[in-house]
Amino acid sequence: MTVKTLRIGVLALQGAFREHIQILRRLEAEATEVRLHEQLNGLTGLIIPGGESTTMGKLAVTCGLMDPLRKFAAAHPVWGTCAGLIFLAKQTDGPQPLLGVMDIFAKRNAFGRQVDSFETDLFVPVLEKGAAEPFHAVFIRAPYIAAVRGNAAVIAKLNDGTAVAVREGKWLATAFHPELTSDLRFHRYFLQMCRDI
Repeated sequence: MTVKTLRIGVLALQGAFREHIQILRRLEAEATEVRLHEQLNGLTGLIIPGGESTTMGKLAVTCGLMDPLRKFAAAHPVWGTCAGLIFLAKQTDGPQPLLGVMDIFAKRNAFGRQVDSFETDLFVPVLEKGAAEPFHAVFIRAPYIAAVRGNAAVIAKLNDGTAVAVREGKWLATAFHPELTSDLRFHRYFLQMCRDI
C-alpha cells in the first residue's frame, strides 16, 4: 500500500514560518512556503504561523491572498498558531483583515505585552498520550479564545479555564507556538487531520 505524501504549505508573509517548515520536513511531509495564490495549488493543508496578525492580514490583502485563502480553507485543513489563530477567527477585538472561517472570538494580546510572555504545561487529550503527558506551550504576546460558537470545540485550556486551543472540523487553532518546542505532537496531529480529509 502506498502512503500518500502530504504537501503542506506554510503562509510565509511574515512570522515564524521557517520553524514550522523544519518540523514538517522532520516528520517527512513535503513543506513549502506560500506567498502567492498559485502556491496553494496541490497542497494537502496549510499552516498560518505566529507573527503580527494585523501585518499578516494587510500583507494578505496586498498580495491578493484573502479570497484564495478562504477558498482553500473551505476544502482543506488549516492550522493557525498565535497570530494565525486571530487571522482564522470570525471575530476579534480590533479592526484588521480576517479570513473569518472559524466560529470563535479571538482576544488579541490577551495576556499582556512581550514581557508578559510565558510558558506552561497543558494537558491536551486529543494528542498522543495527551491526557497523561503534558504539552509544554510557549505563549508570546498571545491571544486567547474568548468565545467558541457553532461546531468549534475547545481542545486545550489553561488551569484557570481560559481556552487556548480549538478545533472546528478541518480547522485547528492554537494560541501558543508548538513550533518553538521539541514536542512534535501538535504537528503530528495536524498531519493526521490532513490524512483524514
